[in-house]
Amino acid sequence: MPPRFKVEYFEAVFVFPKSEYFFHNQYSIIFVVWLLNFFFIFLSENILHTPIEYLKGVGPQRAELLRKELEISTYEDLLNHFPFRYFDRTVFTRIDTINDTTEYVQLSGKVVNVTEEGEGRKKRISATLYDETGRINLVWFQSLAWVKKNIEEYGHYVVFGKVSSFNGSYSITHPEVESFVRANAIAGMQPVYSSTARLTAMGLSNRSFAKITQALFQKIKAADITEILPFDILQQNALMDRYHALVQIHFPENEQRMQQARYRLKWEELFLMQMQIANLRLQHTVQAGYTFDKVGDFFNRFYNECLPFALTNAQKRVLREIRIDTATGKQMNRLLQGDVGSGKTIVATMSMLLALDNGFQACLMAPTEILARQHYQSITEILNTLHIPVAILTGTVKGKERKAILAGLADGTTPIVVGTHAIIEDSVRFRNLGLGVIDEQHKFGVGQRARLWSKNDKAPHVLVMTATPIPRTLAMTLYGDLDISVIDELPPRRQIIKTLHRSDNHRAQVMGFLKNEIEKGRQVYIVYPLIDESEKMDYESLLAGYEQVKSWFPEGKYKIGMVHGKQDPDERKRNMERFVKGDAHILVATTVIEVGVNVPNASVMLIESAERFGLSQLHQLRGRVGRGADQSYCVLLTGSGISKESYERMRVMVSTADGFVIAEKDLEMRGPGDVYGTKQSGILKLKIADLIKDTPILEACRHAALQLIDQDPQLLLPQHQLLKYTLEQKGGKEQWNKIS
Repeated sequence: MPPRFKVEYFEAVFVFPKSEYFFHNQYSIIFVVWLLNFFFIFLSENILHTPIEYLKGVGPQRAELLRKELEISTYEDLLNHFPFRYFDRTVFTRIDTINDTTEYVQLSGKVVNVTEEGEGRKKRISATLYDETGRINLVWFQSLAWVKKNIEEYGHYVVFGKVSSFNGSYSITHPEVESFVRANAIAGMQPVYSSTARLTAMGLSNRSFAKITQALFQKIKAADITEILPFDILQQNALMDRYHALVQIHFPENEQRMQQARYRLKWEELFLMQMQIANLRLQHTVQAGYTFDKVGDFFNRFYNECLPFALTNAQKRVLREIRIDTATGKQMNRLLQGDVGSGKTIVATMSMLLALDNGFQACLMAPTEILARQHYQSITEILNTLHIPVAILTGTVKGKERKAILAGLADGTTPIVVGTHAIIEDSVRFRNLGLGVIDEQHKFGVGQRARLWSKNDKAPHVLVMTATPIPRTLAMTLYGDLDISVIDELPPRRQIIKTLHRSDNHRAQVMGFLKNEIEKGRQVYIVYPLIDESEKMDYESLLAGYEQVKSWFPEGKYKIGMVHGKQDPDERKRNMERFVKGDAHILVATTVIEVGVNVPNASVMLIESAERFGLSQLHQLRGRVGRGADQSYCVLLTGSGISKESYERMRVMVSTADGFVIAEKDLEMRGPGDVYGTKQSGILKLKIADLIKDTPILEACRHAALQLIDQDPQLLLPQHQLLKYTLEQKGGKEQWNKIS
């Protein structure tokens, strides 16, 4: 509930706009109305915060279920539970037009043959609905008492529900049924709400949702719905006001008004998101950082004498962007995107040399010990001729070795450290940390990234890297507070990996192909879909797969290693090292090898049950081969009867090696929450907007948010106070008080 008297808000309200704006702008009267609304909200109880059980038709039991099933606790939550589609109540489907492509239908007819069958939990009621063209079966397994009480034989009813088919016969399970007379009393478009089986069993069907939402609108007035968007934004973008948008989204007068309401509410949702991101971005740009004002001996010697190959134009462009950032005196916060094998590690290494040239230390943090050690080995090798000490710090580094590393970081004798999240532990102190590089950023939380900032008096520059290409729409949300660089060019030495899709029926041919590659002196990965290391069935499938591999490749002739997340770390490390050194022909693995394994001699990857992986993960896995001079292959082995979606993923993988094309397709097929694991992060919990379909709105909102933050960074102007209050409620008040 908004506070009644808050000094800071009163002070802001009385900072009136300039007189020429107030007296000559055509919106001055609206501004006065807004101001009165502001005081009304802050000096009165807000009915929208009323618990949902007090709404007619809900009650305590239904309220408890609404909280558990749909997170609807208050009147406001119910208002924001939007319909996902609509039906015109005046339009009915003829039963004889129903076919296998039919989904939801609204029917009108007489109900006959109402019978009760079965016992106990298997009890059900079935009936037949007739119209002049045919008949369809109706079935209820729940709410049987209501059905027996309210449905009469030969009664004329309106039936709404989802059609299913069995043995050539169509039926509707748990249909919504209402008398024809009562159904036609309410005209207009019928909203269709998402619900659950438990809510339906409790009597909260789709029509019940419409009824309780109608009851809510009878209790609230336009003044109860606060307009949070500034008036100039409403005007410039031709947006419907908030109250009418909420009315029209639930009970639209017509298609046009419904579309206007949806547009307004999508705009609001994406704009609030972009305001939060714009504020974070502003905090970075105003935060003082260390100045890297020279390019010195380390950087120049490495560039001129030590580079193992010429930089691509994309790598040079990114290095220029980093050099400009670090010379401004403001903290750099830059995201570096680059496909697998594009050369991000070289760019990160040269950025760290830039820090050393200016008297600072640098660190690189990776999400796993495997990846951290891979980076450590790579960086140590390429810096060997410069004689720069590099340390590695992970959770397994103990005793005297750990003490020596901590001492070297504290006194500055160790200029570069590579490690896991162990780097940001409180016991780790730097003499003068100037740059932190974070690899595979999506595997770290924002809080972990921020802990790097506390490692020096001013915030060190931060370069975050990802080999997971990010579509532009998600980049504006997940990483909208960062400047973005893209390495969109592979080094000329990299060959395109040939990708093949084969069904399990061709397993013998696939195994023969692997044997031929091994006979040529090459090595092979075989990856199993251990999706969750705690899933017993998946783990048993991995072990069974390992035994199957041994049956195809006898141990007397072939050497086989295995790595997975449940292994002892030392054992996993030994098995991995055997493969890296060439002592094993085949590495059977789970997705622990998704990142961090660089074996140039490994030219083939076989992915078992490839249909169980998402596109981006398949692309990541494929990138583990193709690192040497030999032609490399990725074989996607699937079951013979895979779904259309799985077949489409295989088709995309075979047809392109472009990570950004794959990422866009993955986003389209699976949605942002599934692709990037952000369902619980808050930032992508959108109720009505769609990051894929609503890109134009997202871009307009980003532009408007950046413009507003530029004009009024702390949202002190009176016309921005309700917006500021809303953002504080969503993102925490402290976030909006960091800028001074």
